[in-house]
Amino acid sequence: MPKMRRKADLPTKICAACQRPFAWRRKWARDWEAVRFCSDRCRDTGRRTADRPGALSR
Repeated sequence: MPKMRRKADLPTKICAACQRPFAWRRKWARDWEAVRFCSDRCRDTGRRTADRPGALSR
């Protein structure tokens, strides 16, 4: 059986939309370098903000 890791031992990033830290997840294992947002909601918010010129970001 594989040894379990604590969440604190996993790599983290800062979300581009909400500026909060989020940790590595198994479903992101293949493309961790390309992950920018912590959730679908933040990804949608980030796209909408980027589409509007002159929009203020948080």
